[in-house]
Amino acid sequence: MNFIGNILWVIFGGFFSAVGYFFGGLLLCFTFIGIPWGIQCFKIAGLVLMPFGRRVVSSPGGSGCLNLFCNIVWLFTGGLWTAAVHLGFAIILAITVIGIPFAKQHIKLMELSLMPFGKEVI
Repeated sequence: MNFIGNILWVIFGGFFSAVGYFFGGLLLCFTFIGIPWGIQCFKIAGLVLMPFGRRVVSSPGGSGCLNLFCNIVWLFTGGLWTAAVHLGFAIILAITVIGIPFAKQHIKLMELSLMPFGKEVI
């Protein structure tokens, strides 16, 4: 069932979202300072490409002041916007019964796109 969900997800917009996160990560990695944020974009791109059957968990021992600082910078430079977009898509998709599984995936993506540092995708 996860395979079918991932195929439908990729066909109906997941591919283009993943490409957007990937190119954002490439642009951030061109600068030395932006490399940590670029790596997080690659992590999100991987989850956006195939979200069914995967989950987001907090990293063991991954909390600290550096993660907090990076999450705050991420939050104010684009994290709020991307989380709001995922929330909007989740609300629209949750209106129909068929869209509920896709809405749940957008909620998962919203969690990761809001504060990606200190999280792992399993």
